[in-house]
Amino acid sequence: MKKSILVLFIITTISAFSQDSEYKVSSFLTAGTKAPNTHYLGEAWLNAIIHDDAELGYNITKATFKANSTLDWHKHSSAQVLIIVVGEAYYQERGKEAVILKEGDIIKCEKDTEHWHSSTKDSDVTYLALYGAEQPTTWTKVVTQEYYDNIAEMLQSN
Repeated sequence: MKKSILVLFIITTISAFSQDSEYKVSSFLTAGTKAPNTHYLGEAWLNAIIHDDAELGYNITKATFKANSTLDWHKHSSAQVLIIVVGEAYYQERGKEAVILKEGDIIKCEKDTEHWHSSTKDSDVTYLALYGAEQPTTWTKVVTQEYYDNIAEMLQSN
């Protein structure tokens, strides 16, 4: 009887901790795929953690940019939240001064607000981007290497 209870206890414990293969599990740690060099300078990898999920209505993308890489000016049809996971980033909204974001920083960009963000000159950056899934990103203007370098120099001197 004691052996039967022990066996039952072990089986119950094992089944409680085993994973059900019916779950769709992805990893935040996956680097993702190298992004096509279309709307940015440098090197970037994207991991679409949640993408086009009609029930949730928003996307979560993990982006990793090598140092000295930047996105072009763009805007979204919904608000966007950036969570800096590792490294440092530059962030700027049209008509405002650029800022440096550091690991742990969270910033919200209101919908239809033109902005750009990037790694810094000397630091890779990995961030999570949360944004609505209604419309694709609207790309508005190229961030040139010269513009990026000027912003970097200005922020480094502050």
